[in-house]
Amino acid sequence: MAELACYAVSADYSRGRLFQEPAPRLRSEFQRDRDRIVHSTAFRRLEYKTQVFVNHEGDLFRTRLTHSLEVAQIARSLARALSLNEDLVEAIALAHDLGHTPFGHAGQDALDDCMRAHGGFEHNLQSLRTVDLLEERYAEFDGLNLCFETREGILKHCAIATARTLGDVGRRFVDATQPSLEAQLCNIADEIAYNNHDVDDGLRSGLLTLEQLEGIELYAVHAEMVCVRHPGLSGRRLIHETIRRMIDTLVTDLIGETRRWLDDLAPQSVDDVRGGSPLPGFSMAIGTQSRALKRFLRDNLYRHYQVLRMTAKARRIVTDLFQAFSAEPRLLPPQYQARALRDTPRAVADYIAGMTDRYAIREHRRLFSVGED
Repeated sequence: MAELACYAVSADYSRGRLFQEPAPRLRSEFQRDRDRIVHSTAFRRLEYKTQVFVNHEGDLFRTRLTHSLEVAQIARSLARALSLNEDLVEAIALAHDLGHTPFGHAGQDALDDCMRAHGGFEHNLQSLRTVDLLEERYAEFDGLNLCFETREGILKHCAIATARTLGDVGRRFVDATQPSLEAQLCNIADEIAYNNHDVDDGLRSGLLTLEQLEGIELYAVHAEMVCVRHPGLSGRRLIHETIRRMIDTLVTDLIGETRRWLDDLAPQSVDDVRGGSPLPGFSMAIGTQSRALKRFLRDNLYRHYQVLRMTAKARRIVTDLFQAFSAEPRLLPPQYQARALRDTPRAVADYIAGMTDRYAIREHRRLFSVGED
């Protein structure tokens, strides 16, 4: 790894783990975190969790797993250009969706509604709960026992009341300070990844058209550049060449703006970054284009009637499962029955959040369809 900037997080000066362990011999602490995440059960389940399109709708659409890999790739590129800790951003990126429900945001919203009287449900907090408690792999502790800096990066949002219950990892929400620059960049890498790959998936599905995108500046400018350089290019090659240029523009702009921000702030340590203003993100012009693309996707893809039909089904499945398991916790698998003795709603939420799309559909059939085992 190249020499780190003075404001980057160094694994040698990590705030450590919840349970003390001997230092790794051939890896850094953040490489160990990354490897634990990749080998976790929750990470494997991401292969069959919805990004926009439910698993059975097609094999070529993004899933939570491929999305996480794309976020990690973009985040590492940003970290390398800015002399930040690439291993830390990779660990955060790969773990940021570990607690996401089946069926994407529809599943999350439904589970949050079900848990409204019991503290609510938020997938970033569930991702932290997954790595701190729910993974069962090690003899000496629950969870994955990740470093503070990785856990901090996973917790992107948190209500202040909840943050007060989380100890040091929630302290920044109470004190209104910032996470590491690595964590802040991961948040923006997440946005870059999903905005651009949702364009690709939307076109592949036929729910979006090239004609619609001609009115979206970020897409249209780059599509025109491709057509000038490659006259007659069409189909998937045209789409891919356009989207990769969109990503390059966003990444390059973000790096440039971050460097200017760092020049003004002149941080000499990680603490200087944490105590300062949040990373501004894109320039005004590119930020405007990015937000316009985001609004376009919301109005034309996420609210497309075919997506909303699946969304309605997903909400019904999650709600039915929650009500059934809450009414009769003995329907839960044994390990969740034990947790339900202490807190039934949270145990049920943990079980549902850990499901893949197809497992949730199968469980719903088992509970509500006659003749299903």
